[in-house]
Amino acid sequence: MTTEPSAYHQRVARQKRKAILEAATRLFLDSGYARTSLAKVAEAAEVSKATLFKQFPTKAALFDAIVTASWRTGEEDVVRPSAGDPGTGLALIGRRYVALLTSPGMADLFRIVIAEMPRFPELAEAQFNQGKMPYFDSVRRYLEAECAAGTIAVDDLDLAATQFLGMISNYVFWPRMLLPHWAPDEASMERVVDEAVRMMRAGYGTG
Repeated sequence: MTTEPSAYHQRVARQKRKAILEAATRLFLDSGYARTSLAKVAEAAEVSKATLFKQFPTKAALFDAIVTASWRTGEEDVVRPSAGDPGTGLALIGRRYVALLTSPGMADLFRIVIAEMPRFPELAEAQFNQGKMPYFDSVRRYLEAECAAGTIAVDDLDLAATQFLGMISNYVFWPRMLLPHWAPDEASMERVVDEAVRMMRAGYGTG
């Protein structure tokens, strides 16, 4: 006799989790972190309190899950670029980064963290340690692989990863924190990625 949940129950559990994360994000943004209770999240997500507490026993655990989901959406299903062609690999990473930064919930998540940081610094720590750093490390590992392949020469991998991601986010994302209607078109964002790749190859390429 198996104790594994059926495919149906697994699907229902995923749907409820998605509803909880979406409801919590809306409430955190509209009401603030302090004024949002798990009971309110359960009501907004149309799930029982027992269902919510089973998955997220604390509000901090719920916020951590929102951060993780926002930074890793779809990343587990994509093919990582192979070392050997930094132009192609960096372009692929750059375009995925644009898609991530322009996803519907990413700007909202940062606004929650910025608004609540004076009272709840742990939210910023969660955003940094569970969201940004794992993504940053994946880019760093790619650059490290290209160094091993001899296609680029980088003395400071952390700096190089910061430079590449910064060239993209400083145009695509950060202006949205002050200008809510900032929405560069696809061609502009493509050009930003292409220029970031060109500068990385010019600065670190060996060929």
